Amino acid sequence: MASALEVVQAEDFVEYYLFPQGLSDLRTKEEINESLRNVFSLISCFASDHKGQYIWHKDPFNVAPVFGEEADPLPPHLHGTAHFGDNIEDEWFIVYLLLQLTKDIEGLVVRVIDSDGEFLLIEAADYLPPWADPETCGQRVYLYQGEVHFIPFTDGKRPENESKQIISVSSAIDRIRSSPQITRASQPIQDAINDRIDGYPEKIKENLHRTTIHVPAEISVLLKDNPSLIAPAVRAFCERDPIDKRACRNMIHFRPENCVMASVVFTRCLYAMLCHEKAVPEKRSGWSLPPPNSPTFNMYNLGYKVACGFEILIDRAKKLGAHGGATESPSTLDVSDVMQDRGWNMYLNSLEKKGYFKNLLEGSKEHNALLEKAKEFYARNCASSSKIMPDSSFGQEVLSKLKDFKLDLETIKRESQNLPKPDDDSWLDISPEEVDLMLKNRYGPMKDKMKKGQTPNQNGLATALGDFLEYMSGVEGAEFPRQESSKLSSKSSTSGGKMKKSGVASTQGTDDNEGSVDNRLNFDPEGFSCAVQNILDFVIPEDSWDMNSDSDDSDIGSYEDDGEMDLNEINPSKKQTDAELKQYMDQMDHELANTTLAQSFEKKVPKSKAPKVVKPGTSQDDDDDEDDTFDDVENFQPVDIDMNALKNILESYQAQLGGAGPASNLLGPMGVHLEKLAKKPSDENDN
Repeated sequence: MASALEVVQAEDFVEYYLFPQGLSDLRTKEEINESLRNVFSLISCFASDHKGQYIWHKDPFNVAPVFGEEADPLPPHLHGTAHFGDNIEDEWFIVYLLLQLTKDIEGLVVRVIDSDGEFLLIEAADYLPPWADPETCGQRVYLYQGEVHFIPFTDGKRPENESKQIISVSSAIDRIRSSPQITRASQPIQDAINDRIDGYPEKIKENLHRTTIHVPAEISVLLKDNPSLIAPAVRAFCERDPIDKRACRNMIHFRPENCVMASVVFTRCLYAMLCHEKAVPEKRSGWSLPPPNSPTFNMYNLGYKVACGFEILIDRAKKLGAHGGATESPSTLDVSDVMQDRGWNMYLNSLEKKGYFKNLLEGSKEHNALLEKAKEFYARNCASSSKIMPDSSFGQEVLSKLKDFKLDLETIKRESQNLPKPDDDSWLDISPEEVDLMLKNRYGPMKDKMKKGQTPNQNGLATALGDFLEYMSGVEGAEFPRQESSKLSSKSSTSGGKMKKSGVASTQGTDDNEGSVDNRLNFDPEGFSCAVQNILDFVIPEDSWDMNSDSDDSDIGSYEDDGEMDLNEINPSKKQTDAELKQYMDQMDHELANTTLAQSFEKKVPKSKAPKVVKPGTSQDDDDDEDDTFDDVENFQPVDIDMNALKNILESYQAQLGGAGPASNLLGPMGVHLEKLAKKPSDENDN
């Protein structure tokens, strides 16, 4: 069975492997171990210089030597796993640290993944070669010399044999060190990753928030000695369960009598979590808060929440110590006590998500047998696994320091009178416009789709829709037009003849790493595009209205005879399909004849009867034949398709009232952004 870490780990982890250079030249295990320890000390020293005063949300950056075994396919390396909780910035700060380590330590190659796999490629998804997908990119992304390296296939194409798509870590590391100019990822990929970590290490201070809170003097001293303790305390309070709430009812360790004002540093994530968590002190705890409209309410309220967090940490540490887990490392829980342990529910939920119980009926013999095995495994490993009770070590630290405390309350109160000014927390309030701007910068369309300030009009919208329809989509979904996308064209050809496109939308990149598209599907894009265009344009088989122009009947009934005459001239292979379509159209015409639906469409403005100019060398009659239109049909006005599309989309957008809807969802990714509609003149008159 897998280790407790592998089974219980949540979705919020980042895992990293550091492969030093020169270990392959060592022969004995003692030499490898000694070299790994030296590199470990070096990495710890460099990482400490870069980390500074960083406050980790959950787990700090740390590595441990892993010696290669015969059953382990990886060479000797340093390995680490960190859970970042709700603060995704911890993950990207670790990426920054790893990139800096590859610059500082010669020959160091790093692989970093998370629960999503190669998340570095997810960040640069817009710039990947056509063959890149989760199935082909495994173990192909590394960090080396401060840059991202992406192992391409030998010929730039995706092999049909799945076994050839997999590359071993050792082979990938050798290729990177031997040919870094080939494995180096394209510049757009480098820029995407660098933009995500831009600002470090100065960004560390920008993500901190200092404020003044009203807390017990013991907590003031604890945070002054170790500011990072604020993270487990805030998380313990925000993630509290009914068992934790019991500890907050009496507040045994942190009473309100010894409270002082203290300046505390949070990360912005922790501060936002604490501010948005509601809590009301119980009477038995002795704590009370000023009225909500009081200027000191926020300081007292935040202080009470922080005190509750520390109380929960101590309570958890005591309960774990009661089972022996806090005092003796090899100790285990009794199987009968597993159900009362706080980490059991998290462990059980993780097993269910991973399919451990094989969809067996709960309470069945097989399900109970698997459940008992899980209990035994959890009882043996819960005391040694820090991931099951991640805050127990912090609680033990707080508990041990409280025993040795000798508080000088008068000195602490004097120091509290000269506290630094709290930081402005207006960043907590974000306007809808700022949210839209953030989403646009992060997930919005590319800048080349539409110029800033351009107002969409009929022609611009029709052009945008037309461009979208002319682009090729793949079997995995539609792709919105981009500057790098290959536009559908019947004239696209290679040196050997007409180019064949695969079913997956592709781009013709200039980078050597991108390669070319594997041609495994014979697909006629021109025919498919024409068919879709005909459907959207509502094209039906042409009727023979002009053959019966002398007829006195101009009603819908005349279409029957016209259709029968045309069907005799149609290709026999298409006669049945066209006849069915003609029957449907006639039926629809009869049903709509007595309605006003035709008046709801916008019609094209008829051209003015300007004098005709006879071309040299032609007669008036010849020119009339060339200009043969629908002008001889009485009161005929064709439907303006572009105008109707624009009108319907604008009405849909207006009905959204500024919210999400089909119009904005359709036009937004295409680069068309509709401004707020101006008031109609009729509305102004009414007012």
